[in-house]
Amino acid sequence: MVTALVRSWDTLAESVQGTGKRQNQDWYAFAGTGSGADPLVLAVADGHGSAAHARSALGARFAVDRFVALATEFGRAAGSCHEPGRLARLMNYARNDFPRALVQAWRQEALGHWSRHRPVADLGRPEPDPDEKLTLYGTTLIGAVVTPWLLTAWQIGDGDLAVVGHDGSVGRPLAPAEEDLGDETESLCGPQAWRAVRTHWAPVFEEARIPRLVVLSTDGLSKSFASGDGFTEFVEGMDGRLATEGFEGVRTALPDWLRHASRYSGDDTTLAAALLHSYAAHPHTETEPKTDTHTDTHTHTDSEN
Repeated sequence: MVTALVRSWDTLAESVQGTGKRQNQDWYAFAGTGSGADPLVLAVADGHGSAAHARSALGARFAVDRFVALATEFGRAAGSCHEPGRLARLMNYARNDFPRALVQAWRQEALGHWSRHRPVADLGRPEPDPDEKLTLYGTTLIGAVVTPWLLTAWQIGDGDLAVVGHDGSVGRPLAPAEEDLGDETESLCGPQAWRAVRTHWAPVFEEARIPRLVVLSTDGLSKSFASGDGFTEFVEGMDGRLATEGFEGVRTALPDWLRHASRYSGDDTTLAAALLHSYAAHPHTETEPKTDTHTDTHTHTDSEN
């Protein structure tokens, strides 16, 4: 059984605008320490960026902001999930109620923004229906919350979540059974979007199940690789560098890694990660992150509000 109630995590994140892009459509955030009272929350979002999704950079920010608020609440509630019966209730909430709450909060944020900033071209015309308005803000989202007892993550649309286990194994628990074709992907702006949200539920009641690294990225990174295994190999290399060079070395190198990927795809690229603090003290065989690649991801500026 896990006896420690607090785990210390180091976090890093970076976003690179795609070559030739007028604006980075991605957003990211991280917050918290990973304790029961202050859960660690990570999120990345990728606004769709096409003309039909003209406000998607804002949509990505709204998605991340709403996720961080809701996931922090959830993480605090999960602080006592070892109590009898509570774990089952939390799991049901995570898989069913949380996606609905997240989509509803995002819709309210986007529709509220539309009402305050109605497009000039729409003045004097019949008001569009809510689905048309929401399309302007279309975005994907990946988010995770970590507490001493629980790792839970959610995803809608493309992008990647990787979890490196205590033994160094790399898993992608939210990878779809079939990859999206071309630029097609699920979106928060889609009808009944909560049904498209995938959930990863992983209680942590023994040391062997404690992840040492959690990595979230928009799809630009994985699409920069020549093969489907490229993203997994990148995470393995990153894990090796964290162990041999330390956290600050990887933090310094990360922007160059993402820029390299972006040069292959021309797309924005965003990555957020959390490393179990104690892991860096146990080096193992060094591995270089694979970067002969291709990207598709984004971030936006405060001037868009």
